[in-house]
Amino acid sequence: MSDATGESDPGQGGDGRVYDPDAEHAFPDERLNEALAYVDDDEEVQAYLEAQNVNPVARKRYNDHGKKHVEIVRNRALCLYDLLKGEGVEFNGARDQGLDEADEPVIVCLAATLHDIGHVVHRDEHPYYSIPLAADLLDRILADLGYDVADAVRMKGETLHAILCHHVEEDPLTLEAGVVRVADALDMEQGRSRIPYERGGRGINTVSSQAIKEVTLHPGEDNAVLIEIEMTNAAGVYQVDNLLKAKVRGSGLEDRLRIVAINEREDEDRIVERIEL
Repeated sequence: MSDATGESDPGQGGDGRVYDPDAEHAFPDERLNEALAYVDDDEEVQAYLEAQNVNPVARKRYNDHGKKHVEIVRNRALCLYDLLKGEGVEFNGARDQGLDEADEPVIVCLAATLHDIGHVVHRDEHPYYSIPLAADLLDRILADLGYDVADAVRMKGETLHAILCHHVEEDPLTLEAGVVRVADALDMEQGRSRIPYERGGRGINTVSSQAIKEVTLHPGEDNAVLIEIEMTNAAGVYQVDNLLKAKVRGSGLEDRLRIVAINEREDEDRIVERIEL
């Protein structure tokens, strides 16, 4: 089932690339859709998403960490969440706090949107700078979304936890945080490295991203989600075997994901044909 853009609806077994608010989902989506509309129309949030790209891209010639990165990570996170819910996976962040099931995707959405704003301070150790900046924004956002004081405190804590734990140095204690962590690594396609690559950036992150053609998510077998990665050459192995594996490890989703990467290059010098995590 596809929407007007031609993207498949992940809730109907599609490729899981774009979250469609109008599609049917495996969870109550009204609060999520309200939150999405709010942050996409919020001037301060959008200013952060633009400003946070200067340090990583313009100054350090690193891969995109601005609006496009956030859009991709958020879409992947919500599609992954939807697929996992469709497989009957029970999330624990909102539940442990006495919040509603409808609050789970809001936590995922807000964390995915704000996870990288610490880049406005510095690329290095940016998750720790993201916490105070996101905390200030969340006070206003959650109040405007109608959460009372007690629920706003709990939502804020869960969202900040997910933001902090997209960093591999921290262990996610909730599946909501695990989804955001894995989704961050799933933004690995060649488009995110275009600007630094054209400016002369030839670091392993940039070169390996250039080798990833497409990432798709599907319902899998045995209550798992299938993540398929198409590579154009062996350099993409770094994205899969180093960056993605590190994010999956400790996410709480290790047994819920099947990751398959295939090298499409067809010549005698092909080093890697297929990787499965």
